Amino acid sequence: MSANLGQPVEVGSIGKELKKIWEADEAATNASLMNFAIYSEQAGALEENSEAIFALTREHACRAILVEMQRDAPKSQIEAWVTAHCHLAHGRKTVCCEQLSFRLKGKAIGRMRNTLFSNLNSDLPLVFWWQGELSDLFEERLYRLTSRFIVDSAEWSDVPAGFARLRDAVEDSRCQMAVQDLAWTRTYHFRLGIAGLFDDPLAQEMLEKVNSVKIAGQPGHWTSAWLTLAWLATQAGWAFVSRDETRFVFAAKDGREIVVEWETEESYAPLSLVSLTDGKTTVEVSRKAADSHLSLELHAPHHSLSQVAPADPDGKVELVAEQLSRGGKNSLFRKIWPAFFDVLGIDGEQDC
Repeated sequence: MSANLGQPVEVGSIGKELKKIWEADEAATNASLMNFAIYSEQAGALEENSEAIFALTREHACRAILVEMQRDAPKSQIEAWVTAHCHLAHGRKTVCCEQLSFRLKGKAIGRMRNTLFSNLNSDLPLVFWWQGELSDLFEERLYRLTSRFIVDSAEWSDVPAGFARLRDAVEDSRCQMAVQDLAWTRTYHFRLGIAGLFDDPLAQEMLEKVNSVKIAGQPGHWTSAWLTLAWLATQAGWAFVSRDETRFVFAAKDGREIVVEWETEESYAPLSLVSLTDGKTTVEVSRKAADSHLSLELHAPHHSLSQVAPADPDGKVELVAEQLSRGGKNSLFRKIWPAFFDVLGIDGEQDC
């Protein structure tokens, strides 16, 4: 079951076992640009995340630290493994990244945090991918030492509570922790497509008259749709007025009402459609399920435009890889939080 995790080791012997790995292969180069931690409370997550690290280390050198927590186990126990993921560099030299894996069982007070921090490369920043719900283990002494925190709000059963915890953590970290939500990453090429269509003068003219918006996607990815809506509202200066299950109402600065219809189907792509119209001109970006491209359409009286563009990947590992490649502080994501929080019905005030 744990074969791909590498060599089982005693926790106190990890440093010595890592040294043996490098001494055994003089042709390998140890490469690390960051500490990359993945935490999960899902049984069997270590093996799946080890495969994810193998894929990620093709482009992103790191010291990987995987933690699987089984909090309901009757007895406290810790198991550990060490290995290295190696890839050819320019067909000549083998570049390897260390991986430390831990399976923690039983009471969790302090154990996860201590296990993680005692095995970090202290000279490198910490990128932390937290999988699943934000439990009580997401606490101050953890997030204050995290440079970049990755979540997927599509996995959460209580999205407002999850974002409220993230908001408080960002403020408590003095805004030094960058937050990246894979639900937001899934909207990247949609947003590029919409922004690109509005480069057209007719679309720019229409933006000041928009009165109807339609957004569609899978039910399990509604946060991606609502984050896209918050982005539209923020960029266009619309103020949230009200919502029900499938309908949102916003108000423009000129008093105009914008009605947003939200449609879901399991057969759709995670984010399937974003369409804006003033009744005469329509800007639309759409994607069919599993399609690798987006369809970009602009329809105005006596003028039409049709283009294709890359779609966002569906796989979480590919989304994380794209986010790592872009880097940055993800400031636009933070910029749309007040509008998104208004839609969620939570306090949108931020100290930074």
